[in-house]
Amino acid sequence: MDRTAEHTYTLAVLSAGLGEPSSTRMLADVLAAATADALRERGHRVRTEVVELRERAVDIAHAFVTGFPAPALQDALGTVLDADGLVAVTPVFSASYSGLFKSFFDVVEHRALAGKPALAGATGGTERHSLVLEHAVRP
Repeated sequence: MDRTAEHTYTLAVLSAGLGEPSSTRMLADVLAAATADALRERGHRVRTEVVELRERAVDIAHAFVTGFPAPALQDALGTVLDADGLVAVTPVFSASYSGLFKSFFDVVEHRALAGKPALAGATGGTERHSLVLEHAVRP
């Protein structure tokens, strides 16, 4: 029996958008849907779990100060770390990722995401933001 066919892939969708509604979240949803569709076309079952960093901003700051993530942040970290793949989207500020986006990944244990398939996206206001994924996010 093929155990791969029984596995449901979990896709964590991380949005660092600040507004509501958020163009960053909208892009994250589109990327997640396209990824899930591609996996389903290959016969896989997929479920998505969304993490809105805006809702965890205070917890992220407290984790920096105390060294311990609050339960809600621990749940968000678990969602990302336990997922089979990650879609992570940030707004662009000053030609780079947002501070909230970076702060979340600073809380993640070093090398905890090594080898995890990831798709990064960014929302920017002008064409000068077009290289932010290659210049700031990918490294």
